[in-house]
Amino acid sequence: MLTFLRRRIVSSAIPLLVVILGVFFLARLTGDPANLYLPLSATPEMRESFSAQHGFDQSLTAQFGDYLAELARFDFGESLRTAQPASEAVLRAFPATLQLAGFTMLLAVIGAVVVGSLAAYRPNSPADRIASFLSSTAASTPDFWFAIMGVLIFAVQLDWLPTSGTAGAAAWVLPVATLLIRPFGVLVQVVRGAMVSALSAPYIKVARSTGASEQRVIFKHALRNAGAPALTVAGDLTVGLINGAVVVETIFGWPGIGKLMIDSILQRDFAVLQAAVLLTALTIFALNILIDIGYALLDARVRQGAMA
Repeated sequence: MLTFLRRRIVSSAIPLLVVILGVFFLARLTGDPANLYLPLSATPEMRESFSAQHGFDQSLTAQFGDYLAELARFDFGESLRTAQPASEAVLRAFPATLQLAGFTMLLAVIGAVVVGSLAAYRPNSPADRIASFLSSTAASTPDFWFAIMGVLIFAVQLDWLPTSGTAGAAAWVLPVATLLIRPFGVLVQVVRGAMVSALSAPYIKVARSTGASEQRVIFKHALRNAGAPALTVAGDLTVGLINGAVVVETIFGWPGIGKLMIDSILQRDFAVLQAAVLLTALTIFALNILIDIGYALLDARVRQGAMA
């Protein structure tokens, strides 16, 4: 297992370096920060002083070398907008994204396990067909469309829910519902398919022949074996939630890492943008490692392959 984890960590180092390289150079394509942070009447001397103060007077390769040297010292630079460490802004925003994504994924997993298991227990029944139709519809619904329609109907026309902020439980409804709909639809299909295969396996017949209750057969035997593919998909969807939070947080004014990225791009706050992307990439990397560990714990064949 340790050898397997070492291989995964090493193999993830290259994509992480690509992310660091990409965000550094692509951020510079947004334009010269002096155009935003200096008045229109700024003299060439003022522009040169601003560039020299923030290191923009050097070549891009020299700036990138300095950035890598700072990263090695765990120094993420200072925000151009606030003159505070970029890491502080990112660490303030990231918990809001994790709370939103974590709560959404918890609801999606619980709901999908219940609905998918019930649908698989009686295949081709009316309940199964309804669950399949609704899950397919949910899985194919674009997040941004659902968010816009939610704001239009429940916030503007009915005035039931706020359009932004985090104050109170009502402020969570639209962001969570927007992020929830696609993962829930996908997971219902995955759980249902895995449970149908598991419930038709020989070991289920053996368990029933020993007099085990249906609840024990479903939740201890079938669901555990169906959990491995569902766990992998749930992990991938969780990664997608963190990435998808950029759109949802921007629409609903959620003070998370996604909104911070968009604001940093608009404000050409390179240090904050780089720190936000790097922390997000590291989180996704850690999640993928945890998914691999969980999959290995659920599937003995994976453990044996990792130890080989």
